[in-house]
Amino acid sequence: MKLVALSAAVAATLALAAAPAGATNECRGLQVCVSLAGPWVVVPAGSTVPRPRVEYQLSCPKGYVVGGLDAELTDAGIDVGFQALLGSPVNPGITTSRAAVFFATDVGKPSPAASFRPHIGCTPTSGGGRRIPTVAHVVPPGHPSARRVWTVRVRPGVHRLARACASGETLVAASHAMGFYSGSPPSAALVASVHASQVVRSGRVSVSVKAGRAVSGVRAVVQLDLTCAGGT
Repeated sequence: MKLVALSAAVAATLALAAAPAGATNECRGLQVCVSLAGPWVVVPAGSTVPRPRVEYQLSCPKGYVVGGLDAELTDAGIDVGFQALLGSPVNPGITTSRAAVFFATDVGKPSPAASFRPHIGCTPTSGGGRRIPTVAHVVPPGHPSARRVWTVRVRPGVHRLARACASGETLVAASHAMGFYSGSPPSAALVASVHASQVVRSGRVSVSVKAGRAVSGVRAVVQLDLTCAGGT
């Protein structure tokens, strides 16, 4: 069987179905807010320095920006943050965009079943801008790189997902993450039933996924995230 790409509409529906009402605070203080939840993202275990880190991107519907964030953790030792943009004031549309990139590290005692579920509160797009310095030899922070993200369904068997940056771009970073859409965190046995390995060769990133029969009863996904620079 092949890995099947998830459409934005399907992903959003799954996210809404997995979000327990009132359990998280991503919409607190926002008058107009659409709450979306991602899958349970597996946090890799390890005691090396630096500790292994996982990244996962969650996107708002078209016409919305991220106005609030929250997460559910299976362990208090999971350190979760998100990638923010420079600008003033710190606000939706300036600090955040339509998508939020969460990152997580298990800084406590390594657990084979550590995971977190990201949540975003989406608000309608509003205007905002940045003050641009007038000094000729400096430039304001911008977007020198772009994230190229693919999220696909995982089914039992061995599969391979290979992607590259767009023409004219240079690959500068790559990561992948495993996630499970379920009402409760995945068990250690379920996490262990899926193994993914990543290889980078000549600017192309390949992720090989080996999944056991345990994923037959749950919607499992793998997300491949490339950071590309030099595009237009």
